[in-house]
Amino acid sequence: MSAAVAEKSEAVVFRPHRATWMSAVLAVVLLAVFVVVAILLRGSDTGVIFQRSDQIAMVFIGLLLAGATMLFATPRVRADASGVQVRNVLVGRRFTWLEVLSVSFPDGASFARLELPEDEYYAMLAIQAVDRDRAVEAVRTLRRLHKEAWAAQD
Repeated sequence: MSAAVAEKSEAVVFRPHRATWMSAVLAVVLLAVFVVVAILLRGSDTGVIFQRSDQIAMVFIGLLLAGATMLFATPRVRADASGVQVRNVLVGRRFTWLEVLSVSFPDGASFARLELPEDEYYAMLAIQAVDRDRAVEAVRTLRRLHKEAWAAQD
């Protein structure tokens, strides 16, 4: 297999980096706060009688909120010569390169996006402005793959 064919068959994957770290830190803080509140719940003198089940519920709520926070670390963009698959927080979608008009990162935007026909676009939450050089490299790679796919079509 030639190097050009091998390079085209390999997929590239992009994930957010700073958002992952921030989500993890926030999840740990949330869980710690809810555990501390659950521990202190029985010892408070508020006139309300809290049971062990209330403490367990507080920890469970902390776990739910920490898990929901970690959803912001799940976005991913996977691209190869045939197209691009974008998974945002809860939903994902696959596009062939021929469906995509361009890959853009408008000034002031937080996320890169795929420009689609009829003035539509699809945000790629995995490529974020706060990731700076990683985001620039990701957009350049996607633009290169897009250009190669359109050139092969001609």
